[in-house]
Amino acid sequence: MLRTLIIGFGSIDRGDDGVAYHVIHALRQRLGQNMLGEDETGLEELGKQTDSIFLVQLAPELLEVLAGYDHVVFVDAHVLETVGNLYCTPVSPEYAPATLTHHMGPEMFLALLKALYQREPTGHLVSIRGYNFDFHRNLSPDTEALVERAADYILHSLIYARKTSNTQE
Repeated sequence: MLRTLIIGFGSIDRGDDGVAYHVIHALRQRLGQNMLGEDETGLEELGKQTDSIFLVQLAPELLEVLAGYDHVVFVDAHVLETVGNLYCTPVSPEYAPATLTHHMGPEMFLALLKALYQREPTGHLVSIRGYNFDFHRNLSPDTEALVERAADYILHSLIYARKTSNTQE
């Protein structure tokens, strides 16, 4: 059985930076799972074929949990004008020192997992364009319009990954 962990991260108190929280909600609803409260991460509910969590940031303490998964989807906001509003790309383990000491990107996170646990799940980043990062809990209309598209992309990717995995077994 292919196990997938969807990790949303960002701050729900910084407008569009919290878009991953909304994507996780849309996914959990479609998967028939409990919605997360604003103070819940989802870590206490792990154990399904497809799990989802929401964190403020990626932290090394999560690596042990991640070692039990075959596929990881990272969901975050971005501000890049050079990529699409819904930016989806594979993520590979790569040592990439952060310019901010409190921030670790998905590539570095997977590189640590590989170094410490000899595990290399497939990884994907689904990054949603954010426009407003002021201190409030509402998404801008343009970012809110991308939540369902991001959830659809993730679900279709999971279905495809499972079919591919099952045909290779």
